[in-house]
Amino acid sequence: MAFHLPQLTCHLRPDVAALQPELVTWRRYLHQRPELGFQEQLTADFIHSKLQEWGIQHRCGIAQTGIVAVIPGLRPGPVLAIRADMDALPVQEENETPYRSLHEGKMHACGHDGHTAIALGTAKYLASHRDFAGTVKIIFQPAEEGPGGAKPMIEAGVLDTPKVDAIIGLHLWNFLPVGTVGVRSGPLMAAAEFFECNIHGKGGHAALPQFTVDTVLVVAQVITALHTIVSRNVDPLETAVISVGAVHAGTAKNVIADTATFRGTVRYFKPELGEWLPQRIEEVIAGICQSHGASYRFDYQRMYPPTVNDPKMADLVRSVAESVMEVPTGVTPHCQTMAAEDMSFFLQAVPGCYFFLGSANGTLGLDFPHHHPRFDFDETVLSIGVELFLRCIEKFCGLVES
Repeated sequence: MAFHLPQLTCHLRPDVAALQPELVTWRRYLHQRPELGFQEQLTADFIHSKLQEWGIQHRCGIAQTGIVAVIPGLRPGPVLAIRADMDALPVQEENETPYRSLHEGKMHACGHDGHTAIALGTAKYLASHRDFAGTVKIIFQPAEEGPGGAKPMIEAGVLDTPKVDAIIGLHLWNFLPVGTVGVRSGPLMAAAEFFECNIHGKGGHAALPQFTVDTVLVVAQVITALHTIVSRNVDPLETAVISVGAVHAGTAKNVIADTATFRGTVRYFKPELGEWLPQRIEEVIAGICQSHGASYRFDYQRMYPPTVNDPKMADLVRSVAESVMEVPTGVTPHCQTMAAEDMSFFLQAVPGCYFFLGSANGTLGLDFPHHHPRFDFDETVLSIGVELFLRCIEKFCGLVES
């Protein structure tokens, strides 16, 4: 099998470079068999078979489909966890590659098939190279895309027995050129929260608005006002997003609807905003509804908190990345995003670092954004991801002295 290798200088040990064909094979197998959150049984079976083949102790069925592998080194030491998500998205793939999805309406459109392959490659290498102190736990997590598998895995005890001292994870990232590593201390990804509001007014004939309470008008004013919260109530040095993504009202062009619904999302980095933003959103809704004589029902759902990296673990990943990659953009801290990740729950529980590994290659047309039906990535990054993980393990746990 031939692989396209872009002009990268990356320092891979020979045994990791030799894994590349297998990594691609595993990734493509998984890509053809995407499964949604908490339904990743084929994926879990594949991971189980590989771990069993390599003689790696592991436990299956955690938080329904999750797996935890435990790989001890040659002598006692710290415990480092590596997290990889397994689930796909409800997206119909439009790529025409030989390894396109075999499951209608489902697609690995975010790179989780690559994350799983990288974690498997790391496990295979460690199974025959245990010359490190301490223990490595590899957590294969379901349902990152929703409703969230990290929290139930933590509640099931994946960070215990042995107790995890720190955790790392990576996300293949098509917003960075292939091989570039995006890592920073503090907030990397935003919180993800959702809201829904039902406005109740008084319907009637569109030609006689004086006898109605027009919910479409109310919703229009509410949405306009909500978009002033960030620009006029949030400190300009902070970052937040309020976006309304869906509006539903009415059934006919000459009827004023008596109900209207809108839904949206809230994103932010600073935890204090998480307490204030829903309160402020409801204040805006209540004030406008009162001025029009309408009523409302407001529901707010907290999904994932911000993904915040520990400074020491971010420094560890950064130093490792600088030792592995030599590319024009190299290692960059300019990688924050308002997208969200439930890796955040792991980082709340133990110190850790989540980082991006650039996977876009525009020359090959592999630069469509995540969640796009034509998303794909440069598979060169698979072996780079394994090397990065291995060097993080060696730096955190320490090599055994010969």
